[in-house]
Amino acid sequence: MNKFDKPEKILATALKLFVEYGFHGTPTSKIASEAGVSNGTLFHYFKTKDELVVALYTSLKSELSHFLIAKISETEVIKEKFRKLFTCSVEWAVENRDAFYFLQQFHFSPHRGLVSTEEIQQHSEIHLTLLQDARRAKVLKPLPPELIASLFLQQINGLYQYLTTHAEPVEKQQKWINDVFELTWTMISNPEAQ
Repeated sequence: MNKFDKPEKILATALKLFVEYGFHGTPTSKIASEAGVSNGTLFHYFKTKDELVVALYTSLKSELSHFLIAKISETEVIKEKFRKLFTCSVEWAVENRDAFYFLQQFHFSPHRGLVSTEEIQQHSEIHLTLLQDARRAKVLKPLPPELIASLFLQQINGLYQYLTTHAEPVEKQQKWINDVFELTWTMISNPEAQ
């Protein structure tokens, strides 16, 4: 393993262990051992366990953001951008279960307070831009943007939970994704704008 592989190996191992044992149940010594590095090497790249947790969060959010940005076309109408954001988020979550679980775990942990508001906004830029565009176009109900974003995310989380606990064929999964998006759109969209 060359020196450039070590941080990635540590992060991949930490993801696996944090999902399996939680933040508090995963000592850094176990991460180092399973990653095939010494404790000193782990702490060379990540000074503290908190820094490691935040680095993993940042890495996964960046991966998800790049994935979503690549899927959404600037030429699509706002509803279709929301549909792509919803659909691609669910598909990424189902394909990257450990990563999505970790992001949920992180969101409800004290570690979230270690991430600056600017960094959170940077990782949410695609969502924020879409919300601002939709508000300017008066396509959404006149609710606070944070509430709309929270409602939207909760539908993604709920659908993810359903899809990962029920064995459904791909065609059925696609139908559920589309149906739940339509329900979500009805919930957040301004009926007068349609």
